[in-house]
Amino acid sequence: MGDSRLPPLVLTAGERMTSQGWASRRSTAQGLALRARIVLECARGDSNLAIAARLGIARGTVTKWRARVIAARLDGLADEPRPGVPRTITDAQVEQVVVATLETTPPGEIHWSRRQLAARVGISPTSVARIWKAFGLQPWRTETFKISPDPLLIDKIRDVVGLYLAPPANAVVFSVDEKPQIQALQRSAPVLPMMPGVPERRTFDYVRHGTVDLFAAFNVVTGEVVSKVTARHTAADFRDFLADLDAVVPAGLDVHVVCDNLSAHKAPVVQRWIIAHPRFTLHFIPTYSAWLNQVVRHEVACEEWNMPKEVA
Repeated sequence: MGDSRLPPLVLTAGERMTSQGWASRRSTAQGLALRARIVLECARGDSNLAIAARLGIARGTVTKWRARVIAARLDGLADEPRPGVPRTITDAQVEQVVVATLETTPPGEIHWSRRQLAARVGISPTSVARIWKAFGLQPWRTETFKISPDPLLIDKIRDVVGLYLAPPANAVVFSVDEKPQIQALQRSAPVLPMMPGVPERRTFDYVRHGTVDLFAAFNVVTGEVVSKVTARHTAADFRDFLADLDAVVPAGLDVHVVCDNLSAHKAPVVQRWIIAHPRFTLHFIPTYSAWLNQVVRHEVACEEWNMPKEVA
């Protein structure tokens, strides 16, 4: 029997289907799923007490949601606004903070601080910080960018990216770069090896032995890196590095080399070597586009770029 204090709960076919979906769908919030099950049980005509015992909930919970659905149908299953402190910041103030952050700066400053903007708008610095976070604003941060002025920008990007995405058949593609002025260092005492309970130990001071230059070629398909350390990075050194690549790449494969616009890469000594080795083709990235050179982006290569070289 139903609850004598409330009229029977009768669902339409659409309401029953919607309630069944809420009750069974995994993505439904648990609170809404429980309310939907209560509604379906009430629609069967059982009493609040029996439904509460079957679902393992309080009788008052069943009474509440039965009454809400009778009064407002399925819309009554939504949560009502919770009591709390009234909102003190208006939409106009939020807009004022966002507009001021994006379009203005305080006199003599490069960007707004929380305290400065809070004083201007008439809210607390904490409120300014919350608004910035909500809109993803970080006025204290700046980033730089450079648009390549290369007149062949599009053609070069298509050429290089095409090699990365679809390397030619019977060919290998290397992304090549060099890092000059790497410090060649030697510790003032031998490195003490690691032992149980003791980490590897090395002196904090070292002896400088000038600098070295690192050439690296990254195979964009296999991930293999071919490297060479030289005293300089002249055109002759680059030519010799190409000769090293020629020695390690199996005969019968063409070699495509992606590199930047360093003058050493276009010197006559390199051009003559390329003519003498027709299986090699150089592809130049656009100016100011080092991000397009895969060896620069390669994590292992980047670690080698940034770590000082120690000599034995």
